[in-house]
Amino acid sequence: MRYGFVIDQDRCIGCHACTVACKEEHQVPVGVFRTWVKYVEKGEFPHTSRHFGVMRCNHCDSAPCVEICPTLALYRRSDGIIDFDNQRCIGCKGCMQACPYDALYIDPNTDTAAKCNFCAHRVENKLEPACVIVCPTQAILAGDLDDAGSKVSRVVATQKVSVRKPQKGTEPKLFYVGIEGDLLQPTRLSRQNTYVFAEQHDARPNHRHRDPGFDPAVTREVYDVAHPAPWGWKIAAYLWTKSIAAGVLMVAALLAGSVGPGLWLRVVSPGIALMALIVTGVLLIFDLKRPDRFFYLLTKPNFRSWLVLGAYILMAYGALASAWLFGIFDMSRRMPLFSWRTMLTFFLSAASAGYSAFLFAQAKGRDLWQSPMFLWHLLLHALIAGSSVLIIVGWFLGEFLVTEGSMVVLMLAMMVSLLAVLAEVALPHVSEDTKRAIGMLVRGPLRARFWGLVIGAGLILPIVLSISVLSSATERDFTAIVVAFLALAGVWCFEDLWVKAGQAVPLS
Repeated sequence: MRYGFVIDQDRCIGCHACTVACKEEHQVPVGVFRTWVKYVEKGEFPHTSRHFGVMRCNHCDSAPCVEICPTLALYRRSDGIIDFDNQRCIGCKGCMQACPYDALYIDPNTDTAAKCNFCAHRVENKLEPACVIVCPTQAILAGDLDDAGSKVSRVVATQKVSVRKPQKGTEPKLFYVGIEGDLLQPTRLSRQNTYVFAEQHDARPNHRHRDPGFDPAVTREVYDVAHPAPWGWKIAAYLWTKSIAAGVLMVAALLAGSVGPGLWLRVVSPGIALMALIVTGVLLIFDLKRPDRFFYLLTKPNFRSWLVLGAYILMAYGALASAWLFGIFDMSRRMPLFSWRTMLTFFLSAASAGYSAFLFAQAKGRDLWQSPMFLWHLLLHALIAGSSVLIIVGWFLGEFLVTEGSMVVLMLAMMVSLLAVLAEVALPHVSEDTKRAIGMLVRGPLRARFWGLVIGAGLILPIVLSISVLSSATERDFTAIVVAFLALAGVWCFEDLWVKAGQAVPLS
């Protein structure tokens, strides 16, 4: 049994009855929607047309929201319905990023995720979903796709149907008949800064009131609902503090064999790693809409979610840093590069820095975040952030060898990072969404911060200054501090822009 929807857009009149019925049936709060009707227009007066698209959860057979949900609050029922349990939800918003269809929202009354659940309570009582029974033109059909005799199964088998974003591999069970193709591809739409009925375009040539941005050849979105970006500065800050936490011990282990032990190795480095790790945890917890339920990651875990796996990795790394700090690892002598202590440190540091790449890859709605290079960006950021912090520590403690060794690591990591970032933006992109997100970075509204802060001030300038510092061989050259702070700022700007650009491309 696999319940699914068929929506015949040739019959749809855009009356919003389905939206109203859904809101009443589930007491959906104002400002959020489980189903909504989107309007687009094509052409120029008098040769214009308006098209409707009913948007909602696709109840995918391979639902990415179920995979990323850390507490199994979202689950696939035996009848194929993707349902949710708001008693388990921690409000991480990962499901909103994973869904390519903008189907999920945070309920402002409960601070938990919600979406269309196929009116499962009605289905269990042999009733049709509320949207089906109120549709005045019978444009919405619901039923068992595995039942050859059901209406939905017959329509799917005998008529030309379309689904949204089949390339995502989610196997959606919401099929459209007669839908305007541009409604299925939001990147094809032009978004106007005008109101649908409050303003008009005069079609007469050269009319002085005509909107210069009006293009009759472009499909224009004229009505939709708001879908604000779920993740903000806290997620960017979490990536930044985590790069410091992971990078400090990674670089310390790398230098321990050549610089030798000291206070910086036994106390300062693990102490900074633990403090940065605590800040990382605090940021993660307070980004949750239900921070009081954060422990559900451990008591109700979904081990397919990288939110859960990442939590365990950070716990293991915290245990390692504590072992350094409290002397369980013997740091009173030089540590060979390939000793088991060093290799364990490298492994857990790299895992702590890099697991977020796999978490972001589970956010299948965001094409930019699927980049295979993001893992390497994160590992390089850990080296940059860790060596920058150790430069500052070494400078203030008078540990010249620590500062010098860290500067070498920092310079090399920044050089490789510069090449990786330029390759990220220059190489061919796998999808239109990725191309648009990169376009926002390199020539769009984010370009000044990208070229000026990430590339210029965050990479090129500190690379040049680091060469000067290493050439001068001055033990307390203040330029080293400048290099370290510029590098840390560059990492922060990259993380912030990566989070922003990934969410800037509309999903619906």
